[in-house]
Amino acid sequence: MPFARIAITLPKDVLSATDRRARELDRSRSRVIVDALRAYLATPSAVREETRPAYGPDPFGIARRQQLERDLATSPAERLRHSEEAARLARNRRPKRGGRQQVIGFDSYEDFYEWKKANRA
Repeated sequence: MPFARIAITLPKDVLSATDRRARELDRSRSRVIVDALRAYLATPSAVREETRPAYGPDPFGIARRQQLERDLATSPAERLRHSEEAARLARNRRPKRGGRQQVIGFDSYEDFYEWKKANRA
């Protein structure tokens, strides 16, 4: 039987439970995961979770999907050139009032707090 090696990311508690179960059954972690996937894939479709498209059926979601498809149709070099051009245009644009404005996103408050400590002037 041919095998394929993959990498997955699991929550720590799920990985710990998987390792415990593997020790209980005297099996490898991979074997436990394969058995769980086979059991999940064998369940009737009525029991499975509802699948929804990543982009909604509304006009905004449709437009986002179309833009994604157009972007993926270009080569990586073209996408890089477009992003560099957009960055250049953004640098050349001067704000009408005040100084430079920047929007920064953080995954957690802890990330924000670390950034704030590192960037105090």
